[in-house]
Amino acid sequence: MTTNGDPNPLAELSTPPPTLQRTEPPSSSVDPTQAHTAPESASSVPNDGTTTTEGELHTSPTVSPTSTTASGRVPWKDQVIEADLLTFEENHPAYINPVLASAEFVSKNIDIVQINEDGVAAAAQYIGNRLVKDGYTPRTWHTHPLHLSPPEPYDPAHPGTRATLDWIFLISALNFNFWSYLDGSDDCFGVEWRQGWGSECHVVHTGYWSLVAALDRALEEGIPFTDPAFYASEERCPDSLIQHVFRGAPQAREVIPLLPERIAIMREVGAILCSEYGGSFQGFIEAFQRRYDYDGTALQLAEMVTDTFPSFRDEHWFEGRRVFFWKRAQILTAETWAAFSPASDAEPHPLFPRGIEQLTMFADYRVPQVLHHLRLLTYAPTLVCALKAHEEFSSGAREEIAIRAASIIAVERVAAVLRADGRAGAVSSVLIDFFLWDLAKSLEAGDDRIEGIKTQPMLPAHRIRSIWY
Repeated sequence: MTTNGDPNPLAELSTPPPTLQRTEPPSSSVDPTQAHTAPESASSVPNDGTTTTEGELHTSPTVSPTSTTASGRVPWKDQVIEADLLTFEENHPAYINPVLASAEFVSKNIDIVQINEDGVAAAAQYIGNRLVKDGYTPRTWHTHPLHLSPPEPYDPAHPGTRATLDWIFLISALNFNFWSYLDGSDDCFGVEWRQGWGSECHVVHTGYWSLVAALDRALEEGIPFTDPAFYASEERCPDSLIQHVFRGAPQAREVIPLLPERIAIMREVGAILCSEYGGSFQGFIEAFQRRYDYDGTALQLAEMVTDTFPSFRDEHWFEGRRVFFWKRAQILTAETWAAFSPASDAEPHPLFPRGIEQLTMFADYRVPQVLHHLRLLTYAPTLVCALKAHEEFSSGAREEIAIRAASIIAVERVAAVLRADGRAGAVSSVLIDFFLWDLAKSLEAGDDRIEGIKTQPMLPAHRIRSIWY
């Protein structure tokens, strides 16, 4: 069901979508990770022929962060400094999130972005009050008019469950890089479609919502676009059809960013799901549940995602160590958690009985913008100038990972303050991230404003062309 009273189109499905044999991407397909391959050491030469400088980062899509060595050790744990391991084992005795450990390591080695200690308490109080005032909960996910809600109560046999999971998966696979050189003008890329499911009002959706609107529009047009067996097949779903699905509004003067990379990712993840998991993300979830005897954690699911799908491996090299951000892997897990959150807090979550507290925020370019606005982050003057000049950073630049790492720590600090205030049962970094992202979009649209707290001027978001976020 959808919250606006309109029928969920996925709930009407009577049979699950068909499954095809794995279709390999053609040799001419764009490899979305090729331009970001990591050298084996910090002094290696990257694929583009440029020399790696001290501290520069490069993505490592071919190394599994969850694979074990012959001794049974997990490689990423060997790369976290011992002091960090001790700290995180004390705070998270069940499991260590390498994203959090990586953020701490980066922040200790870069000082161009810092946590503003004076701003943490005030921002935490503001965020906590807004969460209560706005009634912001995991169920808020269902109120977004473009979202598809699964059948309730949770029913793994219902075809709408599978269809919803496939919808969430494809959106998360393609959830990156929506900023435009034409932001703020009618000429920027946008998708014209209904304001929401069941609405008769048509509007132009921009940014992230252009992706969601494009997929929803395709489903309404009868294109099984979120079926992995469909988009894995170049015969059934040629590149020209994908381009049609992502067609812009008539007035748009640009196409969706990184379209070739998006197509390549669709082929990659669709082929893997069809080959290994019965052609659906539900099959992947079921494999995860079997692996962990139906008691797996949200972090373990995120790790399994990065282990399985190379295009989700948001990992870089910095100061001779691999650092992890896993933005899309964690947000895929979190979106799944939110979509299937039960209506009553008294009911256990059908997929994540242990909750999602181990996940961090999702380090992108929008949430750091509002974190700085709320005085949680302090930027060096050189970084402020670069942002105001709309300077475009290269993927892996020190400025980029400094912003991402500090954002992760800042949200963890806010969550810790709110838990200490007695809100541990309701607050997580995931929920705070969801709220801050919605707040940033509302501020951008002029639909909200921050009152009762000191703020800094809103700076432009940092710009990078990347498949990671």
